[in-house]
Amino acid sequence: MDEAYEGNIKNILEQTSLKWIFVGGKGGVGKTTCSSSLAVQLSKVRKNVLLISTDPAHNTSDAFSQQFGKSPQKVNGFDNLFCMEIDASQPMENDQENSTDLPDLGVGDNQIWNISKKLLSEVSGSLPGIDEAMSFAQIFKLIDSMEFDCVVFDTAPTGHTLRLLSFPSVLEKTFGKIVDVFGQVKPLIGMFSGMFGGNINSNDIYQKINEVLVTVKKVNAQFNDPDVTTFVCVCIAEFLSLYETERLIQALMAQNIDTHNIIVNQLIYPEKDDKGNIACKKCKSRYNIQQKYLSQISDLYEDFHVIKLPLQESEVRGPEALKSFSEKLVNPEV
Repeated sequence: MDEAYEGNIKNILEQTSLKWIFVGGKGGVGKTTCSSSLAVQLSKVRKNVLLISTDPAHNTSDAFSQQFGKSPQKVNGFDNLFCMEIDASQPMENDQENSTDLPDLGVGDNQIWNISKKLLSEVSGSLPGIDEAMSFAQIFKLIDSMEFDCVVFDTAPTGHTLRLLSFPSVLEKTFGKIVDVFGQVKPLIGMFSGMFGGNINSNDIYQKINEVLVTVKKVNAQFNDPDVTTFVCVCIAEFLSLYETERLIQALMAQNIDTHNIIVNQLIYPEKDDKGNIACKKCKSRYNIQQKYLSQISDLYEDFHVIKLPLQESEVRGPEALKSFSEKLVNPEV
């Protein structure tokens, strides 16, 4: 492979301008192990790194053998690596069990926040997923306030991830629409305020919407900047996974999100006898299938960094196991 596209993640580690790194792909390909390992490597070269799981399954706790919650928590064995597990479909709340109070999100109290969501839904024609999108805005405002040097997302399977990545654009259009027509909907404020048993000044809501709009515009611009955001695709050398990866890459290109790294995980390298033959028939069959799709990956993504990772003999769990496995992202031969 051309040196410009060598098979490791050194290009990501050396690109110090990167702020947002998404790791995703089809379910069951090892996304969490790869995203956790990437975060481990980044912690060696960055001031502080945050790993966020947006997958409802939340496998990061299992990967590090440590329970994480809705607030950033330092990972055992690291000084500058933090992890949190969030569900974008649920509003951000304080995690009483694992963390101290969250910092001020700049969104205002729950009453103003709820009314703002009602108002957004009313003006945008009951936009599907508005609660999820608004929670997404809260999450990014929280992250932005903490000033992490780099953020790695362990994402849910492809469909959910693409929706997640579209939120900044959707929110910017929606919030912009609210700001533009706010004067026309002021009479609604009193109605919504009464529904929640309060008396909210319309200027308060307008201010909160503007505050979130600023964050959303910033994130949207950063998502479309290859110097700031990139997506790492994880797959295995099988037809369905390769098909899903191509669909994902095409969707990322359509959303103008950079991607130039593919991790091909769980590759087998069967032992050979003295004559150079593979004794295990099933191993040989699986090896041949993988080599077939590796060849296709090389042809399709010749301008990508393709990292080939071997199938492990045991589970990769716990900080030490992840530290060891993460070295393969830098040097797959180790």
